[in-house]
Amino acid sequence: MIGHKKVACVIPARLKSTRFPRKMLSMLKEKPLLQWVWEAAKRSSLFDTVAFAIDSEETARVIEGFQGTYFMTSEHCLVGTERLVELMNRKLIDADIWVNWQGDEPFIEEAMIRALLQTCEKDGSDVWTLKKRCHKPEEIQSPHAPKVVTDHQGFALYFSRSVIPYYRDLSPGENQMIFRHIGMYAFSREGLQKISALKPCDLELAEQLEQLRWLYNNVKVRVHETEHEVFGIDLPEHLAMAEAYLDATPPVA
Repeated sequence: MIGHKKVACVIPARLKSTRFPRKMLSMLKEKPLLQWVWEAAKRSSLFDTVAFAIDSEETARVIEGFQGTYFMTSEHCLVGTERLVELMNRKLIDADIWVNWQGDEPFIEEAMIRALLQTCEKDGSDVWTLKKRCHKPEEIQSPHAPKVVTDHQGFALYFSRSVIPYYRDLSPGENQMIFRHIGMYAFSREGLQKISALKPCDLELAEQLEQLRWLYNNVKVRVHETEHEVFGIDLPEHLAMAEAYLDATPPVA
């Protein structure tokens, strides 16, 4: 609960991943990947409800193994947002704010959730999301790290896999203010209802970024800055990196 607003955390966990098939069933050290995500979400004091949105009986059995909560959603949902919309339309969860926490991101911290939701009571946005300043040249140039630019109030102007803004007359050693988009979202109930009625647009199809559909249709997306990193499990080799991270990180009390 934030003020008088009920907050639901929904964890979409689609089994048919293309880059890492069946990754939602992966083990990370002694626990399933999904259990790490569940335990991290349950530690947050901000959520009134935490539940998975899944599309597979195999995934359901894994979640039942650690007594998690889940709802079965259509296997035709292409993105996590569509699973949130389905739960809302079926009235399976009642909430004012809907947080989308991806099922392959086990290391999100409470501080990131607080940054994400810091203005959800007062600014009238449809969607809230996060950005982090880029410093590494390889990250700035990577199409796998989408960038975002905002207006003076912090509302998104555009998202792109290209480098934005483009510094035409950059001097040697001059700092670039380039921000990577952190793909964690919170939706107001009204914002999610708006998004549920939208069709894909050419910008979205070109960049393969669903948030461009929202901007194209005047959905208000507020972007807050964070200093924290997100470590998602996108490829099989990322599991070994995640294990190394856990070995180097003190256990959570």
